[in-house]
Amino acid sequence: MTMAKGIQRHPIFKLGKKPAKRDRRNLPLKSILRAAVKVPDEYDFDTSHSGVPTPVFANDRFGDCVIAGRAHQTLRFELVEQRKVIPISDSEVVREYLLETGGEDSGLVVLDSLTRWRRRGWIAAGQRYFITAFAEIDRGAAGQVKQAVFTELGVGLGVSLPITAQFEFEAGKPWATVSGAGSAPGSWGGHYVYVTGYTSLGPTCVTWGRKQRMSWAFFGRYCDEAYAVIDALDTAKKRRTLDRAKIEKFLKRL
Repeated sequence: MTMAKGIQRHPIFKLGKKPAKRDRRNLPLKSILRAAVKVPDEYDFDTSHSGVPTPVFANDRFGDCVIAGRAHQTLRFELVEQRKVIPISDSEVVREYLLETGGEDSGLVVLDSLTRWRRRGWIAAGQRYFITAFAEIDRGAAGQVKQAVFTELGVGLGVSLPITAQFEFEAGKPWATVSGAGSAPGSWGGHYVYVTGYTSLGPTCVTWGRKQRMSWAFFGRYCDEAYAVIDALDTAKKRRTLDRAKIEKFLKRL
């Protein structure tokens, strides 16, 4: 089985995203957005909702970043819906990860994993959770990222990390270097992160147990796939932003 690049390179911070898979049939986020909604200059789900944890979800032992990112999204989706933090365990994350890889710690293709999540759901905190759909974000449109994050759709990014990102993370610095030695995309490997918010600097993600900021320039160079994940709960924010009729029309064609 093909391994994700860089998956076991670091003793603690495991990677695990395989190369981005392209599919012209993907639902573009732009196609289901209503008129642009004004978003604040800065926003973070976790500062707007108290008590949100940032577990590692075993991503220090396994290259399960794609499922760890899913778990972070599920935590936040259910905090809005159930008004509590559901107790997702490391064992549930690892179980789903190994189920999708066929039992090997080899990493995952993001698009395939999202498709499986929509069709089959996954077991978290003892219950099976599905998503309604996912939509591809235009990686050249920072405004789409902001709108999706503010609408609380759930935004997952696949990043082709450079070696410089490893050094910056270890030093507690934002991911910002985009040139010079060690800055080649993928020179460290592929990783998947859940985006909780954004600032004037750029997106803020949660990975390896803590918040990590990145610049918009970093996002522009190293993000090779970006998805808004849409769950079933139709909040006021989503009604203002999303055209549900277009989503349903797309789903009927699948």
